Amino acid sequence: MTDITNKLPSNKVYETSITLPRGTLDLTYQTNSTLDNDTTYQLEDLLGFAQRINPKRAFLFVSKVLGRHIPVTASSMRKAFTDLANLVPSDLPEPILVIGMAETAVGLSAGVHQALQTRYPNALLLNSTRHAQHNDDNSETLLTTFSEDHSHASQHLIYQSSNKATQEQLLASKTLIMVDDEASTGNTCVNVVTALRSAGLSQLGQVHLTTLVDWSLNQNQDAADMEDTISTRLPNIDFYRHHLLSGAWQWTDAPNPEPITMPSVDTTEAGSQALGDTGNWGRFPTLDSTDGFNNYLAKFQSAFTRFSGQAPFDKEQLPERILVLGSNEFVWLPFLLTEWLEAKTQHSKPVATVNFSALTRSPIALGGAITNMLSFSDNYGLGMTNFAYNVEPSDWDLIVLCVETASDSVDEMWQGLDNVLVVSPSI
Repeated sequence: MTDITNKLPSNKVYETSITLPRGTLDLTYQTNSTLDNDTTYQLEDLLGFAQRINPKRAFLFVSKVLGRHIPVTASSMRKAFTDLANLVPSDLPEPILVIGMAETAVGLSAGVHQALQTRYPNALLLNSTRHAQHNDDNSETLLTTFSEDHSHASQHLIYQSSNKATQEQLLASKTLIMVDDEASTGNTCVNVVTALRSAGLSQLGQVHLTTLVDWSLNQNQDAADMEDTISTRLPNIDFYRHHLLSGAWQWTDAPNPEPITMPSVDTTEAGSQALGDTGNWGRFPTLDSTDGFNNYLAKFQSAFTRFSGQAPFDKEQLPERILVLGSNEFVWLPFLLTEWLEAKTQHSKPVATVNFSALTRSPIALGGAITNMLSFSDNYGLGMTNFAYNVEPSDWDLIVLCVETASDSVDEMWQGLDNVLVVSPSI
């Protein structure tokens, strides 16, 4: 492994090796001591490790603060969102666009965006998506597409706004804050910026790659060399990186690894199940990512009233162990619901446990940070397998499964569990 001790900033450098069935992952990393609140995130605070079922890349960094593959509290997620946002400088050129990467980072981007709005109240949020949108009047049209080359589902869609003022602000963006869970090569960032500039965002002058973990020193280059390389590929762009932890990885294949077959999950089709009205939380450009939450909260309260047999809704009837599950890209409103439930139950006796996680199309092997796996048909009508990781249904008194499709779109596995409450826009 290349020794980058003298190439990284002056913080202490650590090394570790992770052995997985298909090979060994060697890490050299350092913590970030520049956070305002003296928080230092250690490797074990942010990440576990697992094996992808993906021939493009054999390993996966499993976040412990995203609520995607490991159930976590909303408060720990919110803290990571805010700490990451606080690394972004003040006095950036405006208009500012915050863009998140589907599906893993769409909740992270909304959390970073919401925190940034204390300084940049007019910042726009826009997430990429892999779900094509149906609009009878064709008012929402595609802005651009880009590719995430190493992903299990490489193609991304980005939509524009039907609101003239919002669209004008989007196209006039001078600063792009690209939010993702991790960066390795910088290729996705280059692909995104290139696509946006070609789509009309010609005034972009700064790009801030904002990630929980930055592994972009992986190419045996120091930070300045990597930034110079990206700047060369993105002429007339000033490039910056912000992260909670950084370093480099090197992967070594095991001798004669067993062949793998990746499930078919690489599609941007709309699916046969219609998407209900959940407001605008970032699939289209928005200033207010909480749009739709109050209505979705009311849907939950109504569903829980029927589920518990109590009327009207009474927070005192909430059980002690609650897991909220988002579904694929639909995670931000479910996260806000988790946060609401956490606040409502924090003074209960005994104190309730409220965690958040999500269904995903990402195929991951058992082992390492993945202790168990549920597989089932997706609720979008795409005919693909979805997964829930590290979720044992019997561990929870109540599982709140949040979807943006009809209630009966969820797999019969979920419908057959008596502790699962499905919340959908159609309730």
